Amino acid sequence: MNIAFLLPAVSCGASLLLCAALIPLLKKLRAGQYILGYVEEHKEKTGTPTMGGLAFIAAAALTALVFGLYADRHTAVAVTFGAAYAAVGFLDDLLKLRRRRNLGLKAYQKIVFQAAVALLAGVYCYRARLTVLYIPFAGTEWDIGGWIVPLAAFAFVAATNCVNLTDGLDGLAASVCFCYFAVLAALIRKEGESASLFQMALVLCGALAGYLPYNTSRASVFMGDTGSLGLGGFVAALSAFSGNLLYIAAVGVMFVCSGISVLCQVIYYKKTKKRLFRMAPLHHHLQKLGYSESKIACAYSLVTALAGLLCLAFV
Repeated sequence: MNIAFLLPAVSCGASLLLCAALIPLLKKLRAGQYILGYVEEHKEKTGTPTMGGLAFIAAAALTALVFGLYADRHTAVAVTFGAAYAAVGFLDDLLKLRRRRNLGLKAYQKIVFQAAVALLAGVYCYRARLTVLYIPFAGTEWDIGGWIVPLAAFAFVAATNCVNLTDGLDGLAASVCFCYFAVLAALIRKEGESASLFQMALVLCGALAGYLPYNTSRASVFMGDTGSLGLGGFVAALSAFSGNLLYIAAVGVMFVCSGISVLCQVIYYKKTKKRLFRMAPLHHHLQKLGYSESKIACAYSLVTALAGLLCLAFV
């Protein structure tokens, strides 16, 4: 069987099995999500098991190990960074459960960790000479030299936070990330970049495909910050190490919309004491307008896929 089909198939199967095993354990441990009080539409979700991200991240990491993807240094480092962000998310989830409220790590604690790992990622890109970037829609490359350090650091912090903000509805972050990694795999293949990074992107697609049946509306398990921060780390790492750092904003346009909508809401409210959106991030605004979680998740995924196809057309 072609490796491009075998890898996602194996990671999908592993994710399905790990989710099936993890959910009863989370229920037994009473690891249920505490829903923010002002999200009225989600009150009935209180108590839904969280930290489901452990299953698909473990499935991806184990599949990569079995197929020897860690022999490639960039892939091994990418998984390390993804796991590092997942670890801080896991700690955040644990604190929420222990305190029995939706407050884990403090904001400054999260950002300090994210910035430290992001800076390490930028330095790694520079020392590994991963300084050439593909320019979306231009069909050209640009060697930015030492500027890769601040740019990569910013991209890591932005990606992890924006993916985390997108994780607000059943199946939303997982389906959008699935589309993102599928497009990224196609980009890496067309550009002739690392075969191992291409395969790792496919592995993540498979792991998310195995997780989505448990997470689509109505969700049996949430990924928690364990999953959303981990996915953000993988988005940034695989994109940066393959030269596709700038594609995070182009293909991940819905991640950008999540982050920008929150930023605009905060700034507008501070200046006018009025809300620009009924609720931020954008997906909650759409939900307040009456759109179902399934429709919003479908629309976000479709926009991501179309943005990806547009980007691929210019490669």
